[in-house]
Amino acid sequence: MLIYEGTKKNFMIDLENDVLADDIQNLLYRKMNNRAGRSEYKSWKNSMQYMYNVLNDNEIPSNSGVAIEYNIPNSDRRIDFILSGLNQENKGNTVVIELKQWNDINLVEGRNGLVETYTGNAMRKVTHPSYQVWSYCTMIEDYNTYVQNKDIKLNPCAYLHNYDINKNDNIINPVYKDYIEKAPVFAKGDIPKLREFIKRFIKKGDNKEVIYSIENAEIKPSKSLQDSLTSMLEGNDEFVMIDDQKVVFEDIKALAQKSKNDGRKRVYIIKGGPGTGKSVVAVNLLVELTNNEHFCQYVSKNSAPRNVYTAQLTGTKKKSNINNLFKGSGSYVNAPRNKVDSLIVDESHRLNEKSGFYSNKGDNQIKEIINAAKFSVFFIDEQQRIHIKDIGSIKQIKKWAKKAGAEIYEDELTSQFRCNGSEGYIAWVDNVLDIRKTANYDLKEINYDFKVFDDPNKLRDKIVELNQKERRARLLAGYCWEWPKEGKSDPEYKDIQIDDFEMSWNLNDTDTYAIDECSVNQVGCIHTSQGLEFDYVGVIIGKDMRYENGEIITDYNERATYDSSIRGIKKMAKSDPEKANKIAEEIIKNTYRTLMTRGMKGCYIYCVDDDLREYFKQMI
Repeated sequence: MLIYEGTKKNFMIDLENDVLADDIQNLLYRKMNNRAGRSEYKSWKNSMQYMYNVLNDNEIPSNSGVAIEYNIPNSDRRIDFILSGLNQENKGNTVVIELKQWNDINLVEGRNGLVETYTGNAMRKVTHPSYQVWSYCTMIEDYNTYVQNKDIKLNPCAYLHNYDINKNDNIINPVYKDYIEKAPVFAKGDIPKLREFIKRFIKKGDNKEVIYSIENAEIKPSKSLQDSLTSMLEGNDEFVMIDDQKVVFEDIKALAQKSKNDGRKRVYIIKGGPGTGKSVVAVNLLVELTNNEHFCQYVSKNSAPRNVYTAQLTGTKKKSNINNLFKGSGSYVNAPRNKVDSLIVDESHRLNEKSGFYSNKGDNQIKEIINAAKFSVFFIDEQQRIHIKDIGSIKQIKKWAKKAGAEIYEDELTSQFRCNGSEGYIAWVDNVLDIRKTANYDLKEINYDFKVFDDPNKLRDKIVELNQKERRARLLAGYCWEWPKEGKSDPEYKDIQIDDFEMSWNLNDTDTYAIDECSVNQVGCIHTSQGLEFDYVGVIIGKDMRYENGEIITDYNERATYDSSIRGIKKMAKSDPEKANKIAEEIIKNTYRTLMTRGMKGCYIYCVDDDLREYFKQMI
């Protein structure tokens, strides 16, 4: 969706008359029902003046097209500035510019394509501007049929007009070389260079015809994207479907195609406990529907599975256009109705009401996802709610599906493909944690490797030993130890200390903890492991769970202050202590249930509370 469009001449006149920023603000509200904040409005006033200076060159045609704040189809991302025209062969061409008001950045070691800078009133990790604008262009190339059929070139670059680049500046560090080659960086004093870059591609004006055609083109995946996905999935044993996974997959595929053909809105709810293959089906659906020319995306609240599945599909941890297939659950706040053919929502129990840094965007993520897609499928396990803001439930999904006028379908995955295929182990965990009463009072005749350790050092040694075989054993822990900023990237900083046992939380230098070779030397948490699986897990149960007077006791006061999953619970306890305790107990028990069911072959535990440790031994 285009917010502001015109020719270079229109743009220059609007800026000279000092109406451009107001026009963009009004158009943004009218077209997207989105009000710009003060900082965004100021950035238009500032950055567009620099673009005026850049375009104030007679060799850049006055009837070139100008688009400002182009909303990428079915995304909450907007491209700052696009200039369109014709090249010397009279073929359509564009220059795509990402504008930044940054003054400096920090290098982020070990995180491909990320920098750290001050934005949103805090220092945050964000994508390097060259990567950002390049990835936006790849998404348009992958889905816009006009760009594909007419071979329209999208030439990206970044313009940091306040930024002084010195010889060894972080912004041009060699670690970003690949992205800078795809999208050059221009900075303070580089107006002549940026002009020359534009003039390489824009020789004649097009009266904004290219921009108009991009805006009105059909959205569907390119043949090259389909071929890439197919080749990545072939021979990848991680994603082979069997039994009821295949049955559910075929049913969903047929209904997704039906919605694409007749335009009717449908919602499919798939229930399934840990290890039933929800994510395997979800990834296969993403590939298959994309190959069937669906505009389709995989959605999850938690970034860990998105990052891991991207890496597994591409066969490398290097970012690529495959990333555009994987979206966060807050990506559909302003999406037009039925803009996407199919949305595949994994870990639906993790959906939130509000989106954004400050949880202040949108109405409800379930509502927004259903609105955005003709067909949406929700994979859900209601007993994996592990955050106070998690609202995903079957009841909520049905509520919003009915309001949207959608047909509702339900199914369930029951075959157990984790925990040695033992449904009995899952039932035992539920029983032993007092989540629900089951007939599985012990682990007799249950073929799963479960042990209780009296020493966390021996637990660690065993996991390290098991990891030497397939690199698929990890240590995990409840969020009962602080994770201070000064230690997040320092392997010598030992966050977790239990007597003479010392280890670091997973370091803040990777998006793919679950598959990194060195992460066995760090302790993962719920946020880096939910939705993923290992061969063996070693779980450290902290002081937030203990055993007293014959029952399991949870204590949210023992959770780390850095843990956002129960943030606000103390305030709630002042007005409604019963509700607060009930929610906190559910979150804590669900957290350990989730951690204890990550292992395909075995789970070993250590409990800080002595009585809880003895209780587990008795229950074996």
